[in-house]
Amino acid sequence: MKHIHAFLLPIAAVGLLMLPVMSMAASLEPIDNAGVQVQRQEQNGITYLSGGIGEDESKAIQQTTGYNLHMTFSVGAENKYIPDVDVLIQKAPGQTVLTLSQAGPLVYVQLPPGKYVVVATRNGQERRDTTDVGSDTARNLVFHWNGDD
Repeated sequence: MKHIHAFLLPIAAVGLLMLPVMSMAASLEPIDNAGVQVQRQEQNGITYLSGGIGEDESKAIQQTTGYNLHMTFSVGAENKYIPDVDVLIQKAPGQTVLTLSQAGPLVYVQLPPGKYVVVATRNGQERRDTTDVGSDTARNLVFHWNGDD
């Protein structure tokens, strides 16, 4: 019995070490581009992506680089992605840099470094967040509504 435990322990340890690699590989699975409708867009000199409906489209956006603000919109206890959010990004009160209607469920934006207020509105229910966006790593914001909002 000692020999079995001595053999299984290293296997279990390797399995645990491989878990992050396996989950990362899952996110890099091939994408069926026929189902992807996401295109780079620009407003006021700010580039962004909005979409993520369906698994292939959400993977395509998540694998995109070059955007320093990542937003995710969801609803309900099951965190279901939702594509019907109005987004307002302001650099300072009254200084709007981006306005999107019916955006999501994923929105990736490339902003100049600085502090921003993000307002996400769905069915009249507003969610806000303030974030410092830099040039090195992306900021992730998640906006969630309860199922009855």
